[in-house]
Amino acid sequence: MNRLKKNAAKQQKKTSAQLIGIGLDQIDGHKRITQAEHFAIFGGSQETHERMTETVVKTFETLDRKGKNLDQVDPHELKDIINDSTPK
Repeated sequence: MNRLKKNAAKQQKKTSAQLIGIGLDQIDGHKRITQAEHFAIFGGSQETHERMTETVVKTFETLDRKGKNLDQVDPHELKDIINDSTPK
């Protein structure tokens, strides 16, 4: 029984929150994919893909400054951080 608890704890540690961005405005035939430890960006025009990637990178920089992981932040706070991180 003790081994089952250890395996369950290991599985919980492996699971972490992820951000996924999907761009739908791609018309040039390029397949754009950007992946990192806690996010993945798929598709989009070059401009859209770059904006999404910049937004997510800045979002994680803000979370790091706040000392939080993605799975520790309130969804409303995350929304605000993403809005503030989006290039204008």
